[in-house]
Amino acid sequence: MADILDRVRSAPPTRDAVVSLHRDLKRSTGIGLPLRLWDGTELGQGELGFRMVLQHPWSARALLRPPFDLSAGEAYAEGAIDIEGDIEAAMATGERLGAGLPAGALERMRLTQRLMALPRPPRRRHTRRAHLHGRRHSLERDRAAIAFHYDLPQRFYETFLDPDLVYSCAAFASPEESLAVAQQRKLSLVCAKLRLTPGSQLLDVGCGWGSLLIHAARHHGVRGVGVTLSATQAEAGRERVARAGLSDRVEIRMADYRELDGTFDAIASIGMLEHVGPDHLDRYARRLRTLVRPGGLVLNHGIVLQDGDAVRTGRERTFLSTYVFPDGGLVPAWRLVRATQRAPLGLLDVQLLGPSYALTLRRWIASLEAAHDEVVAVASEADYRIWRVYMAASAHSFATGSLGVAQVLSGREATVPLGRDWMLPANRRATTG
Repeated sequence: MADILDRVRSAPPTRDAVVSLHRDLKRSTGIGLPLRLWDGTELGQGELGFRMVLQHPWSARALLRPPFDLSAGEAYAEGAIDIEGDIEAAMATGERLGAGLPAGALERMRLTQRLMALPRPPRRRHTRRAHLHGRRHSLERDRAAIAFHYDLPQRFYETFLDPDLVYSCAAFASPEESLAVAQQRKLSLVCAKLRLTPGSQLLDVGCGWGSLLIHAARHHGVRGVGVTLSATQAEAGRERVARAGLSDRVEIRMADYRELDGTFDAIASIGMLEHVGPDHLDRYARRLRTLVRPGGLVLNHGIVLQDGDAVRTGRERTFLSTYVFPDGGLVPAWRLVRATQRAPLGLLDVQLLGPSYALTLRRWIASLEAAHDEVVAVASEADYRIWRVYMAASAHSFATGSLGVAQVLSGREATVPLGRDWMLPANRRATTG
């Protein structure tokens, strides 16, 4: 029955309407979107590095209806469209297309009318959307948000991350460098900034699979505690610690930062900033201050907005907040610095690593695409598509400078040497042996 309906809907008038809409979009934006229709018709420029495939006569309407960001991501995730070739180039072209649409009400109304004349997409139950309940950033809701993103099968993450399972921005010295080497440099950079020495007590808030803790214990002789709200990460992280022979020096707990007690010589918070929520940054910074001993150092590493006036609260109706990071928020770097100083923690250094995250994401995408069949086998086709498009859109945002990564080093009544040479990983290894 579905095949019969598709054949009826794919009659020439529907195809001609899509061709006409494509022509109007090119006239308005100057972009001939590389397109293949459900009947094999090809339209647009072939030199942009990708081609979008409309699988059904109703795919164009599913792709372009408002809100565009959510609809476009959903159309791809659910298979209404495919993207062949360079998916980051597709994200860049989509952004240019949206920016080039006519601003006049009359022109936009005409385009909307052309779109609404196309066949209506079938109603679907969006099973992969996040549905969280309770007060935003309560303990219970934060646990649900973290579980939604991180508690996919362990093997899913292993298909695209580096061997040490570092799920955050690497520190590349050159674009040709391997991801594994760049991730080791990032871990070494964090340890150098925190001035870790044998016997240091390290707390890793949002510890992932324990990569930093294992590295710090092996190379700097620390004792460490890591906390995560992800059951997948906690279980696999403990197994990795045991395999490394470090169970007597490294502990991974299922806990929230608000549930911690005790004090530590150094604290790392890598990739936690996005989960805290813009309205809770001051509370988070104050909590870190209570957990670090006088003279201790705190390193906060997180994604930031480059627009100093912008804030993403996590309440926005976007593909990212609906399918990837529910309740995830972003702020400009100055707001993280302000929260740090209000804690109060003494500000010691700020470094931006945004270009390295674009390279990191491109390596993840390439590995994910190469492992497509295995990813689908351990998770699902929808999960593969969601992560492919989310990482491609993120890579484009870092490459164009709308997103950045800030490492903010602070201390509680702490000082550091003059200059910045002391925090370079190579110099740190040379001076500590």
